Amino acid sequence: MKRVIVSLLAAFLCCGADWTTVKTPSPGPTQSIGFYSAGCLQGAQALPLDGPGYEAIRISRNRYWGQPMTLQFIQTLSEKVHAQGQAPLYIGDVGQPRGGPSPIGHASHQNGLDADIWYERQPGPRRPPAERENPRLRSLVIEDQTLDDQVFNAQHVALIKTTAEMPHLDRMFVNRWIKARLCQITTGDRSWLHKVVPWYGHDDHFHIRLYCPPGNPQCKPQADYPHDDGCGAALDWWLKQPPTIFPPDEELAKNYKPPKLPPACQTVLNAP
Repeated sequence: MKRVIVSLLAAFLCCGADWTTVKTPSPGPTQSIGFYSAGCLQGAQALPLDGPGYEAIRISRNRYWGQPMTLQFIQTLSEKVHAQGQAPLYIGDVGQPRGGPSPIGHASHQNGLDADIWYERQPGPRRPPAERENPRLRSLVIEDQTLDDQVFNAQHVALIKTTAEMPHLDRMFVNRWIKARLCQITTGDRSWLHKVVPWYGHDDHFHIRLYCPPGNPQCKPQADYPHDDGCGAALDWWLKQPPTIFPPDEELAKNYKPPKLPPACQTVLNAP
């Protein structure tokens, strides 16, 4: 299943090619500019490809760049999960060296404050980066109609809860059926559930989104959302929707409208 309802294949045709061909970050202090789905990143830093409790995958995409706060979040979360006895996390896309629109797979990840973390793990010893381009990445959901209890387990619950309780997290996106199961089984403190937000796709990975960091005046925050557990009417609405059917990339490309980026992003893109 495709992971987003909007493909950015068309972004490559309209405006993403320049952003994807720049292989290095722009100079200057790190600044998130614009919105998560209409922005860029000055002075990006690279996530180390291996660390305690994680390993980056699909490295050839060159999308392991982000805000220092994002990279620290990933590293701290990975250490916490490792301390719980779980296998290393697979870290997917963070962002491009200068953020901005990417050609495939994401409408967001543009200002250095988003990242994808996969549910799948690789047991055994670490593999070299070249062998992490096409790992097995199983879905936790069957055809967007029900949770797959042959795959979903308690470690997934612990991973999501640990992530939701981390500082600086604005929200995290998961498949609607994963949210529904968490609502069913969580007892005691349920305060962390409000940060677990249903969204299209996100059946084989979850997406973290952090707050705009202090000292980043051009970063545009996302609107706030209810701070209840999110298990009431809002979730009911999601569960009543038919299974998601994603149109072909060609159709999405034809109807795609590129985001209007802040003027400062052109400076970031053109910097040496």
